[in-house]
Amino acid sequence: MKAPADWMGSLPEYLVYEAIKKLGYTDGVDFTYQSPQMGGRQEKGGAVLDFYFPLLNLAINVQSIYYHYRTGEQRFADALRQAQLEGMGIRVSYIQEEEALRNAYYYTKRALGGG
Repeated sequence: MKAPADWMGSLPEYLVYEAIKKLGYTDGVDFTYQSPQMGGRQEKGGAVLDFYFPLLNLAINVQSIYYHYRTGEQRFADALRQAQLEGMGIRVSYIQEEEALRNAYYYTKRALGGG
């Protein structure tokens, strides 16, 4: 499977996006994709949340081995970002890219607190 040519993210993110829609959430109303927080990528220490549900105070991030686990520095930056977001009252739930590829609907539903 491939993400559509106009999709601006990874295939695992697209699969999670489709699962979120199947679960009845509407992009731009219930959640935003690639939501900048704390200055986004423009500010040191900023974050971009893959999926942000403001009414639920919930973020779902799809984690890849390449971008999130290769170095201790990457793991530290992710832990620091999570602590900052949680300090703002935003709960962060993670879906590993392998999980999204295996069964995005199941893991997305679980991340949203439904299973």
